[in-house]
Amino acid sequence: MRIRPMLSAVVVGGLVLLCSPARAAVPEARWDTVTDIVDYECTTSGAAEKQEVKVKIELTMPTDATVDRQMSIGWHGTYADGSELRVPATGLPSGTKLYAYAAISGLSQLSSATGVEELATLSPGQVLPLPAATVSLKTTARNAGTATVRPGAINVGTSPSERVIECEVRNAGALKTYTLTVAPAGGQPSHSATPTPSPEPTPSATTSASSLPTHTVTVTLTKSPEEPREKNDEVFKTPRGGAATGGGGETGPDGRVIVLIGSVVTLAAATGLLLRRRRGFSKG
Repeated sequence: MRIRPMLSAVVVGGLVLLCSPARAAVPEARWDTVTDIVDYECTTSGAAEKQEVKVKIELTMPTDATVDRQMSIGWHGTYADGSELRVPATGLPSGTKLYAYAAISGLSQLSSATGVEELATLSPGQVLPLPAATVSLKTTARNAGTATVRPGAINVGTSPSERVIECEVRNAGALKTYTLTVAPAGGQPSHSATPTPSPEPTPSATTSASSLPTHTVTVTLTKSPEEPREKNDEVFKTPRGGAATGGGGETGPDGRVIVLIGSVVTLAAATGLLLRRRRGFSKG
């Protein structure tokens, strides 16, 4: 009667023992791939040798990034796992500097930020020290929005274009990323700050005739050279109210002469009539 319960217990116990290792293996197989340790492959100009370098990099994002204003991203790096960058056998020229970069994506016209640090004179084979202080990576955004930032290349040389050592990132997809937020540019001048000229007054339909502008036209009459000028070169005038095509009241024969002739004719006629009547009376 007790054999069946005992068999059940043995079977259950065996299953537990078999399944326990499988459950324990799950956490070991899942691990976070995001890292702040950058794997670099460094190439020396004019030499075939390459160096494998690991640098732990921390970036600090600005909190006041604004469009069209230079911003600074903090960069701090330390060597990891004892894989340091060493001065090549050919040495480094005088005035060599370290150039650190950050790669930026997700925002138009913004792809990188650059920082520079002076290096001391070093001998071939020495470890090239990384800056102890935080390096400021400078850049300027032309558009507002949000971008993704991750560590970029490291170069060593006398200028960004004159590089002696170039270190390229090999594990960019596994690197820890940072979010950069760029705000729109503020402080734009208000349109009300510019004085607006007053509009020109529109003439009203009821404007009085006295307020309208007057125009004076002067006409000079010049006689044609073919026509002889009158005595004393008189100037003929057209009186107001006269015909536009006639000479008016000041041209033609004098009216007083006509009246005088008429009076003489009338007086002569009256005298003749009187003489005839007197002759008639005398005959009778």
